[in-house]
Amino acid sequence: MRRFLYPLLIIGAACGSKKDTTPVGLSGVSSSPIAEFKYDSLDARAVSSDAARGKVVVLAFITTYDLASQANANFVIEVSKQDPNPFYVVVALEDRAQRELVESYRDQLNIKFPVAMTDVGHTGFGEVRVPTVIVLDPKGKIAFRKEGIVKGDELRRAIDSASTQP
Repeated sequence: MRRFLYPLLIIGAACGSKKDTTPVGLSGVSSSPIAEFKYDSLDARAVSSDAARGKVVVLAFITTYDLASQANANFVIEVSKQDPNPFYVVVALEDRAQRELVESYRDQLNIKFPVAMTDVGHTGFGEVRVPTVIVLDPKGKIAFRKEGIVKGDELRRAIDSASTQP
């Protein structure tokens, strides 16, 4: 009997514990200090927190070899066509030697907003796995961060929420 009692107590304790109410896929939302970033763009456009100051910023971190990254980029592209006001950036986490590959990726997806490159360890946002989307409010604070695919409706809600931050 004791042999069955201990597992039941453990299961009961686990079931009675406080439920995690964090939305699935949410990597973290912060009311921390202003996010600072600066990336090398593929063209002459400035891609930095200074260039985006006062705007909602949508940063989509991708790689060229990941299908989920391509899906995320496509969702961001579609939202940007409907709402061009945020400062959109696709950030390829690729080695600088892959510049031509990233340029080809940009051209194939027909990305009109800035595309930048940076090394995995130099995102300015800690560990970033791909795909990840980060939305900053006009003050530069992280209003939304999600690892994984962010569909258009979810991204629009995040942009709207960031736009109305006090």
